[in-house]
Amino acid sequence: MDLTTPALLFPAISLLLLAYTNRFLVTAQLIRQLHVKYQNGAREEVIRQISNLRQRVLLIRRMQAMGVMSFLLCALSMLLVFIELIVIAKVIFGLSIFMLVLSLLVSLHEITISTKAIEIEMEDMEQSLRQHD
Repeated sequence: MDLTTPALLFPAISLLLLAYTNRFLVTAQLIRQLHVKYQNGAREEVIRQISNLRQRVLLIRRMQAMGVMSFLLCALSMLLVFIELIVIAKVIFGLSIFMLVLSLLVSLHEITISTKAIEIEMEDMEQSLRQHD
């Protein structure tokens, strides 16, 4: 193992962290929009979304934390390769990959939950359309 092995993960982890940040920003924007709806009297819709959003924010926080840990472990692995502690570097690099995989699995779970939120929105629209017909 040389310095380039852990360095290969740097761009992937960076892009992943960017995607996670984007998911957080979109979720925060949705929460702000629901807050406005709540203030305007759309309580039923908001109540159905609150637990979903709370769970998504928690998962995104975990995804980001695991991604950052993966990045730090990868950098530590590079440092250990640099000072020629190859066996320890390999273990740390393995932990980095493990954290990355965990982060991706949590991301997959968050995506599943976010689709439930979309289903709730569609149900509310269908209900409104039925009432107007």
